Amino acid sequence: MSSDKGLSRVLVPVDGSALDDDILSLACEMVDRKRSIVWVLYVIEVARALPLDAEVSVETARGEAVLQHLEQLGKSRRCRVEGEILQARNAGPAIVQEAVARDAELLIAGTSYQEHYGSPTLGDLVPYLLKYSPCRVLVYRGQAPVPA
Repeated sequence: MSSDKGLSRVLVPVDGSALDDDILSLACEMVDRKRSIVWVLYVIEVARALPLDAEVSVETARGEAVLQHLEQLGKSRRCRVEGEILQARNAGPAIVQEAVARDAELLIAGTSYQEHYGSPTLGDLVPYLLKYSPCRVLVYRGQAPVPA
C-alpha cells in the first residue's frame, strides 16, 4: 500500500451481481478520498463467433446501468468513481491488462459462494486474477447459503 493515508488507485471489476455494491463500498473505505480514484470495470465477454467490436446492445445497456448505479453509490460515499465498459474474449486478461495500464495498487475481485463437488471454489476468474495481476488482489466472497 502507498502510505498510511490509504490507497490512491483501485480497480474493481463488476458484473452486475449483488456483490458489486459491497465491493465498491469496501474500495471506497480503503482509499484516500482526497486524492484517489476507484475504477469500476464492466467486461462484456464477446463470443468467438462474433467480431470483438460487435455491437452487443443488450449487454452494453446492462453494463451502463450497472456503472451508473455504482458511480452514484461512489458519489454518495464521497469517493471518486469512474466506470468503463470493455469488450473482450475473456474477462481475466482484460482485467489484468487494465490493472497494468492504470498502474493499480489494488484489485478487488468479488465472487459469489460456489461449490464444485461439495467443496467451495473460486471459479475460474479469481484464480486467474490471483496468478496474473501485477498488484495486490483482495477477494471478497459472498455469504454462503444458510444450511436448511
